[in-house]
Amino acid sequence: MKRILLDSDVILDLLLERQAFCDDANMLVLACEQKLFHGYMTPVSIANVYYIFRQNASHMKVIEQLQLLLKIIGILNMDQKQVLAALDSKFTDFEDALQYYSALHSNKIDAIITRNVKDFKKSALPVFSPAEFLATFN
Repeated sequence: MKRILLDSDVILDLLLERQAFCDDANMLVLACEQKLFHGYMTPVSIANVYYIFRQNASHMKVIEQLQLLLKIIGILNMDQKQVLAALDSKFTDFEDALQYYSALHSNKIDAIITRNVKDFKKSALPVFSPAEFLATFN
């Protein structure tokens, strides 16, 4: 079974119902709920999603939505090793670097799903947009 890291933008597309992207995000999370894939996020993603989603919803709504999501999506570990690797990396986006090294060092992730594929050019892991990833399984 494929194990995928869902980038913050994918989760925000779902929770904020971003029209151009929410259908694919919803299909990915539903596929994880149906155990077609194992979905993961990082602690950094949870914090970012909370912060951005909170600008559009009450604290309680954000917490409820994250609690529901975390019944479906797992959390990867992140420690000093991943942070140092991200700091030493060539990534220009530090959040992406943190997520990448968390995924890489976990030995659990088969692919990264993001709308910012270009930010992961040097990834040793396959990187797909939500639409590209879903198309490979249809």
